Amino acid sequence: MSRRGGEIEITPQLLLRAYAAGIFPMAENADDPFIHWMDPQRRGILPLDALHVPRSLIKTIRRRRYEVHVDRAFAAVVDACAEPAPGREQTWINAEIRRLYLGLHDIGHAHSVEAWDGDRLEGGLYGVSLGGAFFGESMFSRATDASKVALVFLWERLVRGGYTLLDTQFKNAHLSRFGAIEIRRAEYRERLAHAIEVPATFYPAGAGTVESVLQSLSQTS
Repeated sequence: MSRRGGEIEITPQLLLRAYAAGIFPMAENADDPFIHWMDPQRRGILPLDALHVPRSLIKTIRRRRYEVHVDRAFAAVVDACAEPAPGREQTWINAEIRRLYLGLHDIGHAHSVEAWDGDRLEGGLYGVSLGGAFFGESMFSRATDASKVALVFLWERLVRGGYTLLDTQFKNAHLSRFGAIEIRRAEYRERLAHAIEVPATFYPAGAGTVESVLQSLSQTS
């Protein structure tokens, strides 16, 4: 940690330590200058061995409506996630949080999965990688199914890369459709302690193609 103006400056390295302890940051809104540390009693996760993908979404993937890339435009994904959207007029991403996650990306611990239509970024998500745990932070969509496609491609990458935990922070109706569940804090911390010791990779060979995604989905059905 370093100090600035008499206060402790949060660094990307400190943020990783927080994740390893089961804590994550949020802000009240984009104008909030402070970071608030969250440690909910019940935690949302998406079991990697129990993903549910609607048939209509599989058809969208098979038709190759979107071209999916990883880490092509990380900052743009963060900024898109911070934009107001229907049902989400306020964002928890302030300038400090943006700085920290761009710092994590620079040192290889934060990644984005992006759905492109030509040169248009239509949807995506980003999160933090630590050992065999991936902490999903936020997602956005500007076109039908764009963020959903990104989520499926993320799942395939994590499975092939040896991850054991996909943390969604909270469970909502959108994630529940994919199989997200809630677990108690104590169980989450047990899973987390194991996951961060797993030597996983976010760049497994053969991942990230339509063919590899469809193959992985067929093995779970």
